[in-house]
Amino acid sequence: MQTPAPWTSTLALMLRLALAAVVLAALTSDAVHAARDGLLAQDVSYFTNQSNAMLVVLAVATAWMAVLPRRIDDLRGAVAFYLVMTGLVYALLVAPLSELGRWDIGWQGIVLHRLAPLAALADWLLTPRRGPARRTRILWWLVYPLAYLALTWIRGAITGWYPYAFLDPTVAGWGPVLVTVLVVLAAFVAVGTLMHLIGGRLARGAGEPDRRTRARTRGHRSASEVGPGPAQP
Repeated sequence: MQTPAPWTSTLALMLRLALAAVVLAALTSDAVHAARDGLLAQDVSYFTNQSNAMLVVLAVATAWMAVLPRRIDDLRGAVAFYLVMTGLVYALLVAPLSELGRWDIGWQGIVLHRLAPLAALADWLLTPRRGPARRTRILWWLVYPLAYLALTWIRGAITGWYPYAFLDPTVAGWGPVLVTVLVVLAAFVAVGTLMHLIGGRLARGAGEPDRRTRARTRGHRSASEVGPGPAQP
């Protein structure tokens, strides 16, 4: 069953589109500079850029849909999940420690590695759920990161280029790479599970009723179906 738009509110829609516009500007700026240096293929190979591009596509597509897919929450959750992991992996594995507390990293870096992940997380928390969430979506959310990992290694074996040093076996061998990847995959599973659980939690009053409310509703329905008991003498 599909639910007609609007998604939530006009203000939320405008904020999503504004964020998408800023992210698109950052992606375009990075792509233009990369193209000038003949590195456009490498630029579009970064997980950061791909996950941010997903945010833009989702925001624009849902803004123009007359009806939203029944599983739009699963798509929103996937994009938010990828962006949150983008921010975490960049902060913990990619960026130098001296950069964590600095803001002089270029506006593109701020938008793609900080603003977009935080905004996606806030949107995921504040937007009411549209229905019950299936646990199996966590597994579907992991398909893209695993495919990205496999394709990155295949491409790296052919070209000798890897987008991230912690994925590059030519630096210190496969041993350290596999250990790091296993830790990162465990983090993906943990964060994905957490994202599944916290979706819409700050907007419960406007979203899916909690279990006690549903139980009371079912109880009232059962009582009304049984009808009044016999009259007392």
